[in-house]
Amino acid sequence: MKTKVKICCISSVDEARLAIKAGATELGLVGPMPSGPGIISETQIAEIVKAVPQNINTFLLTSELSAAKIIEQHNKVKTTSIQIVDKLESGTYNDIRSAIPNIKLVQVIHVIDENSIVEAQNVAPNVDYILLDSGNPNKEIKELGGTGRIHNWNLSKMIVDSISTPVFLAGGLKSTNIREAITTVRPHGVDLCSSVRYNGKLDPGKLCTFFDNVHP
Repeated sequence: MKTKVKICCISSVDEARLAIKAGATELGLVGPMPSGPGIISETQIAEIVKAVPQNINTFLLTSELSAAKIIEQHNKVKTTSIQIVDKLESGTYNDIRSAIPNIKLVQVIHVIDENSIVEAQNVAPNVDYILLDSGNPNKEIKELGGTGRIHNWNLSKMIVDSISTPVFLAGGLKSTNIREAITTVRPHGVDLCSSVRYNGKLDPGKLCTFFDNVHP
């Protein structure tokens, strides 16, 4: 099966179409965050979701900590998936599923050390996908993704090998390391933002080079 590619930090309908034309089947749309790139308004997210084909998966990246707030946010944007970049502190995944039929839930695990493996194993049965990233939610200003850093792929491989839930790999991925990342971790999909951009905008040439290396 071909590795799925999710292009994150999509900022406009034009960027969404460019990513899809290059081969992306998943688009990341970043809501309010304490840090990181690509943040757009909920109005912009909703516009992009309406403009893309129905076979394209759209991910709302949310830093909300309660199921009720996540449900409220999703009602404004109507993405096909919700990517929770921090830990739920109030409510449950089932609360979200009950309120939003057919939603796909994605939980981000920031791969820091061996504890991240246990965290992924505990969460995996409750979500549709795990996304492994290189943030650090323990910092004073939380890093919840978009760092451009590579984490320990051996830890990521251990997570993939220990759970049945499909895994997306993120964090510092680019055309020069993507084959090694896929070969090492064997993820269901990969997720990237900055490495296919120039001056903050999606670059067709960089996209083409990246996809050539994902699917040689």
